[in-house]
Amino acid sequence: MVEYGQSNVVSKKKERTPPTTLFGISFGEISYLDYEPNTKLKVEEADLLIFFRQMSVMLKSGVPLSQGIELLAENVNNKKFGANLFDVSKRLGGGEELSSSLENYPRIFSPIMIGLIEAGEAGGILSQVLERLALLIEAQSKIKSQIKGALIYPVLILVLAIAVSLGLLIGIVPQFESLFSGMGAKLPALTAFMLTLSRIVTTWSFAIGAPIISFIGFYAFNISYSTPKGRSFFDNLALKAPLFGDLILKSEIAQMSDTLSTLIKSGIPMVEAIENCIKASSNAIIKIALTKSISLINQGEELSTSFDTSKVIPRLLVSMVKIGEETGELSFMLENISNFYKREVEEAVTILTKAMEPAIIFVVAGIVGTIVISLYLPMFGLINKMGS
Repeated sequence: MVEYGQSNVVSKKKERTPPTTLFGISFGEISYLDYEPNTKLKVEEADLLIFFRQMSVMLKSGVPLSQGIELLAENVNNKKFGANLFDVSKRLGGGEELSSSLENYPRIFSPIMIGLIEAGEAGGILSQVLERLALLIEAQSKIKSQIKGALIYPVLILVLAIAVSLGLLIGIVPQFESLFSGMGAKLPALTAFMLTLSRIVTTWSFAIGAPIISFIGFYAFNISYSTPKGRSFFDNLALKAPLFGDLILKSEIAQMSDTLSTLIKSGIPMVEAIENCIKASSNAIIKIALTKSISLINQGEELSTSFDTSKVIPRLLVSMVKIGEETGELSFMLENISNFYKREVEEAVTILTKAMEPAIIFVVAGIVGTIVISLYLPMFGLINKMGS
């Protein structure tokens, strides 16, 4: 059992005056003591990052663990999280290990975190492990934000294109229909198509039906994605998507390599480390590849050999892992490959962001131009007839 240091402060249930409530409105400062511990609570990655980083600093400074967590409970912005931390502090004061205390909150502290903390407790390197956890969360949070930033542009283009199209078809095109009907001439195919499309989107059937169909489609996707086969199908499609598939794969490999490096460096056995990587991955295809790797490792194969049988694991990763195994520097090589793919993701996001800005202008200009041309084509035809 790891000695965390003894505190002269005995943790008791602190008493405080609760905030005054009038007509359902609370007056006074809200404290973590106003909440009960909640095992179903989820917190932001930023809160976890601060927690692990500050705990590492406190332990290195000689602050007893239970007292340090109680101090954090008092000062975190998320007071519900503070209530949970105060409960952890009391458990530590009662003789529990940190890892077993945190296991009571599985929606906050993942199996990877618990496993690393257990390894830190066993090896007497808890402060270093907490610092590694902070670095791991920070790196993975950065990758996630970069991916979200890259994926939001296509969504923005789609929404903008639909909004502009509907605006023109509902507000502008109908005004030209009466003008064209008075001309008595045969309309060009493009113009006739735009008028028909305008009639469709201005009906109550479209106004009611489109949201219903969209909701049904979204619901059907969620149901399908919740099944193993459906998730594998859509995750495989995501990895094969033009432009974004490679970006998603690189981000997954970066996170997996980073996690595996941290776990191995902390003394976690290989199979257990890969099992934690499977839990941490958000892509079903990567999960399947790692599951097959575990099966081969249990049969006596090296990690590099188990990766080499997968079609989704990049050859570069396989080569770097093999070198790491031969030199006895596997965690170091995994850290290097993770840093490499992090840079690749960052560069790809930068390029995509720059490319998407003119793409938005091009798409919107194309939609507006097509509709405007369709409206003026009959006039051009009439002018040509008058000229002849």
